Amino acid sequence: MKKELSLGIDTSNYKTSVAVVDAEGTILFNHQQFLQVKQGERGLRQSEALFQHVQNLPPVMEKVLQNEKFRSNIGIVAVSVRPRPKEGSYMPVFTAGAGYGRAVAAALGVSLHEVSHQEGHVEAVRFYSAMKDVEPLICFHFSGGTTEALLVDRSRFEIVGGSRDLAYGQVLDRIGVSMGLPFPCGETMDQIAWETHKMHLNPSQHLTRIKVTDGYVNLSGIETQGQRLLASCADSELVADLFEKLSRSVAEMTMQLSEKYKISNFLYAGGVSCSRYLREYLSHHLCGDLNISFGSSQLSSDNAVGVALLGGKEIWH
Repeated sequence: MKKELSLGIDTSNYKTSVAVVDAEGTILFNHQQFLQVKQGERGLRQSEALFQHVQNLPPVMEKVLQNEKFRSNIGIVAVSVRPRPKEGSYMPVFTAGAGYGRAVAAALGVSLHEVSHQEGHVEAVRFYSAMKDVEPLICFHFSGGTTEALLVDRSRFEIVGGSRDLAYGQVLDRIGVSMGLPFPCGETMDQIAWETHKMHLNPSQHLTRIKVTDGYVNLSGIETQGQRLLASCADSELVADLFEKLSRSVAEMTMQLSEKYKISNFLYAGGVSCSRYLREYLSHHLCGDLNISFGSSQLSSDNAVGVALLGGKEIWH
């Protein structure tokens, strides 16, 4: 009997993730464990994150491999080994997953498939969307450390837009931590922005509009403005204003890239794309011939499902 299950492992700077999927894309196992960050900190050093992954992986891998159905039917092990699919892309945290993946593949006598964290993010959303087989398309990857627009066309995976400095997630986390919120701050801040919006409260208008040029933005300026306004502006108003400015810039990037590349299909992935405020804003402001799609919140944030799917394609075909 052909072994058709794919085991995926992803060790990002935010989560330890392990997943098992079958040839139909059914998610049979999906473990996502946030790394622990001390109150007041804006993230983890690579050495601290790596140590936590090393501690988190053994009990999860034991749970997977003690399942006879999984152990006897895993046909490939896939693992994220770098942040992006380009030469020189490297972060130490991915060595934890890479090491476990290599060992498990050898123990099971199956192939090891290496991918990037970013490719996994895109696939986790794309596989279950209406754009599964659509090309070309532009996929935005918004996460704690990444804000990039990727042109996906056959084997092409090219950065065509995004931020030239800070990521959207970094702006939210830096301001959120200064407000006293626990890291990561995006989900809590999104809830604040959404509630302010639904109450029809006008956000502050102190933040200047983010300039978008040829599909690119710079975000350090609005982060500096936000930090300065913390002492003089109500938190809820500032957060709502921040989300409005960030969402508007995403909409403008989308429209500029659509015009430049003559593409109407847009997919939004990454943890920041889970934002209810952002999704509502884009759905309301992007119309006409544009076809936009979001993934589920569970699969938009860091996970190993997309990594497992990419590995599975190597044996399912």
